[in-house]
Amino acid sequence: MDRPRVVPTRRHGRDRLCVRLPDGRNIAWYDREAARVNLLDAEREGEVLAALGPYLTGPVVVGPPPVPTPADLARLSLHPDDDLAPNRPGEALLVDLDRDPGPAGRLRPDPRRAELDAQRTVGDALDAMGDAGWHALHSLPLPGSHHVHHLLIGPGGLYALHVRSAHGRRVTVAEPQVRIGRRPPEPVLHRVRADADRAAHALTAEVRPVLVLAGARRVTVVAAPRGVRVLTDADVPGLGRGGGVLKPADVEALYAAARDRGTWVGV
Repeated sequence: MDRPRVVPTRRHGRDRLCVRLPDGRNIAWYDREAARVNLLDAEREGEVLAALGPYLTGPVVVGPPPVPTPADLARLSLHPDDDLAPNRPGEALLVDLDRDPGPAGRLRPDPRRAELDAQRTVGDALDAMGDAGWHALHSLPLPGSHHVHHLLIGPGGLYALHVRSAHGRRVTVAEPQVRIGRRPPEPVLHRVRADADRAAHALTAEVRPVLVLAGARRVTVVAAPRGVRVLTDADVPGLGRGGGVLKPADVEALYAAARDRGTWVGV
């Protein structure tokens, strides 16, 4: 009856499996993302691995917890209200819909819900890049009620992604206008570049602008947009294939800065 038990927990935005003794004391935890078993009591390694056996999905590193980096310490020092990492894709839209759900029984679907679905789709694709050393932040607040829909930070650099729902529609891009289906053209590219410029100012690093047309049936680029990559949601994982721009320590430092709400004040 004194065998350790495995308890699922979540800490600092990451899922982990804690190994606890009957008295409630933790003796280890398994970080799936890092494929690492962190031992707090080296003498109980055999018991820990036996308890975690059904949960281990491949080779793991076993050892004491790693020494925290300066970026780790900066992240851990953030007040929860100032930490933007827990923001969900489309967080700003979720808040807006909660405050103003719109009239009941409306004949046409609320367009905000289509935009929310688009941001969720792209956000899920970005979050899936975590195993390759990339970090994604969502719905970063800018002064003036604007938001950077997604910020991607990793070995290939930094990207600010602006998402528009184009579900099943044809899209025409002609600098600076973007026309989705039969809607009137909008100068979307100005907004895409402005968001990236403000992020670059906040982080003092190059941030490349990306427009994502989620669910577009076909995209026609009449005039190539200056400095902006135009993608569909299916193309988003390709951003994670780049490398050779940032070292791991630089990635972590930029991520620690970007998740701090104070970084975005006044940009």
